[in-house]
Amino acid sequence: MVKIEGSLDELRALLGRAERSVAVASETVKEVKAVTKKTKRKLSEWQRYVRNKSNHIKFKRGPKKGRLDLAAMSKAFKRRSKK
Repeated sequence: MVKIEGSLDELRALLGRAERSVAVASETVKEVKAVTKKTKRKLSEWQRYVRNKSNHIKFKRGPKKGRLDLAAMSKAFKRRSKK
C-alpha cells in the first residue's frame, strides 16, 4: 500500500489525472473492440445440418422432452446420402 501526502489541491490534481487517463484508456479499448470483427468462415456440414430445422430430432418423453436428440441426429447425419 502506498501512502500519499500533500495538500488537498495536490491530491486532487494527482488523482484527477489518473481517473481521466483510465477513462481515456477504457474509451479507446471500446473503440478498438467496435472496429475489429471476427472473420467469417464457412460452416461445416454438421453445423449446416443442425441449423436446418427439418433435420431436428427431439426427445418425445422423459426429463429431456423437447430437447434435441443429438445422438439420433448424428446417426441420421452419418447415414444420409451425401451430395
